[in-house]
Amino acid sequence: MKNIHLITLISLFFVGCTTTPVIPLEEAPQASEIMVVESNDTSESMQELPPLVLENVEKKPPELLMPLPRIPLKISEHMPKTTLVGTKFCYLPEWEKENFQEALAAFVNSCKTKKTQTLYSDLCHRAQETKDAKAFLEKEFTPYQINASDGCKTGLLTGYYEPQLRGSLTKTEVYKYPVHKTPDDLIIVDLGSVYPELKKYRLRGKIVGNKLVPYYARKDSEKQDNTPENIICYVDSKIDLFFLEIQGSGRVLLDNGENIYIGYDNQNGHPYKAIGRYLVKKKELKLEDVSLQSIRAWLEKNPARIDEVLNYNDSLVYFKQKDKPASGSLGIELTPKRSIAIDRKFIPLGSLLYLSADVDENKFCNVVLAQDTGGAINGAVRADLFMGHGEDAMQTAGKLKSEDLKLWILLPKHAKEDGS
Repeated sequence: MKNIHLITLISLFFVGCTTTPVIPLEEAPQASEIMVVESNDTSESMQELPPLVLENVEKKPPELLMPLPRIPLKISEHMPKTTLVGTKFCYLPEWEKENFQEALAAFVNSCKTKKTQTLYSDLCHRAQETKDAKAFLEKEFTPYQINASDGCKTGLLTGYYEPQLRGSLTKTEVYKYPVHKTPDDLIIVDLGSVYPELKKYRLRGKIVGNKLVPYYARKDSEKQDNTPENIICYVDSKIDLFFLEIQGSGRVLLDNGENIYIGYDNQNGHPYKAIGRYLVKKKELKLEDVSLQSIRAWLEKNPARIDEVLNYNDSLVYFKQKDKPASGSLGIELTPKRSIAIDRKFIPLGSLLYLSADVDENKFCNVVLAQDTGGAINGAVRADLFMGHGEDAMQTAGKLKSEDLKLWILLPKHAKEDGS
């Protein structure tokens, strides 16, 4: 990827605003401080304060009087637009049924990363020495329910998995669909490094003449540099490749018998658009029937329309080869049913959470870790649960959907107001 001086890129962007297509802006995390209310009342009538959002970096937020001290800055600064309501572990659904030793082991594993260490500091070390996992969690953490900015307490839970593809390092008649590396001419601009008021935005594009213009959309991907050095491998199914982009990482069994791991590296800057929604709009599927399996079945039944449907999503993912199985945005290997993808504009990567959802008339409740992100994961009360690798994981993940998701973030109980 080319490194070009940021000032030049910003100048090129604004010079070309009137004559070139608009480059999509991608939101990045924004720092702001939020307050929380603690209550033992779990009824729907409980009053909650709206989130505190900084509208202008020059303005100081209004002072709010709260019954509890603020959440430590080192955590709250990563959670803009998020309303948190303090509660107790005894109010968490099916908390007593949790496998606490397994949950703590997942936390200790996440503590290998800097982000989790930053959030939980000495608790990472002390967690390794505790003999009673349940007592440790209840003594050292306080659960705070995460609500959306509109006050809604529930959201969407879905599942994802690590797919298995078939491929070759050489393009053939069978293996002809390229798994792209990040192109050398893809430019990424962090606007906040020059204009603080735009710190939540970044641009992706390419230089044409003296202008920064949008990068190739999915339908135009054949126009980018497709020389072998820019391709990891070739696979035998365009449908499998598309779902690999959705999942973010996977394994490819090569025709020489070797298995390679690949994972998300970048994307072309165009916003993600769900093809399931497109099929519903075209009245090809009913909304209640949309799943990974139903979309795949429709595509396989309508091969002449595959490009039409896939190209509805302009976003294109670029990959890199990895030396280990599925690892998320946190850079650590994902744990089935313990790792979730979240929207990091609302929830910090590396954080410890508890989720509850009704799935197929069953209650699904687990301690989980925020270890991944995804283009389709948007909102405060939104999670994508990693289900593992293989056929069983695919079947489970494809059918996992609940609009009754509730999330609690577990924060250090004794952290000081200044985050120390």
